[in-house]
Amino acid sequence: MTREEKIKNTYLGAHVSIQGGVANAFKNAMAIDANGFGMFVKNQRRWDAKPYTEDEILEFKDAMRRYKFTPEQILPHDGYLINLGSPDEEKREKSLNAFLDEMQRVNQLGLIYLNTHPGSHLKEISEDECVKLIADSINKAHKAVSNVIVVLENTAGQGSNMGYKFEHLRDIINLVEDKTRIGVCLDTCHTVAAGYALSTEEEYNATMDAFENIVGFKYLKGIHLNDSMFGVGSKKDRHHSIGEGTLGMDFFKRFMNDDRFRNIPIVMETIDETIWKEEIELLRRLKNKDTENSVSFYIYDL
Repeated sequence: MTREEKIKNTYLGAHVSIQGGVANAFKNAMAIDANGFGMFVKNQRRWDAKPYTEDEILEFKDAMRRYKFTPEQILPHDGYLINLGSPDEEKREKSLNAFLDEMQRVNQLGLIYLNTHPGSHLKEISEDECVKLIADSINKAHKAVSNVIVVLENTAGQGSNMGYKFEHLRDIINLVEDKTRIGVCLDTCHTVAAGYALSTEEEYNATMDAFENIVGFKYLKGIHLNDSMFGVGSKKDRHHSIGEGTLGMDFFKRFMNDDRFRNIPIVMETIDETIWKEEIELLRRLKNKDTENSVSFYIYDL
């Protein structure tokens, strides 16, 4: 496989805005030379949103076709208010209804993933109880909406959020009935903050081995590729620009040349969106790093 083919199979981008219309995600992705991206499917800080019009849906699907994206290159993220593991039944039901709406929106757009933070126990129930509630919510969502794969994101370990241990992800997956519609997104900043070191080759291999042994790479559906302002075990969810945090450039070189991360969306959520295009170029240059010069990646016939 040539270098260009390897780069083509690495779906790299950032979490882009849908302001002005959901189809604008593609224009914003193209502006930073992304061939993969993350997005919200509605306002992430509100429970409700107007349904999509038929025109909005058609415009999105047309843009996906014209810009030559596939659903496998796009990682939608659900809203911040949703807590599928809430100990309060009424609030959990409200969260589930909002989650179902987002799954339906993903379906309408012809996409296949919905990334979510697993949930929080709010220090009112045990972690084991919260795991069961999260899995129950996902099972209900699967029965209500077809096709969409729920993608659990690991968390930084702050507050009462679940998902900071690989075991949490494993235990939720074990209780999900349809294993074909459950996956994981690893956030590199969250991984480090939760206590899994990545900086040296030894640390990187140990953490990846732990993920394989506890969860399994077969469930990996996406990556949030972020540097971290704080070190291992900080439990602080503070992203940084590529190479500017505690992870170190050796980590990013190692990551970009790891075949296990091909053919899934790799989405930056780094802190300065004005340099996203430059960060993407930097990461691509790290791929097969013995080649000094970057190449021209994509030409679109629009």
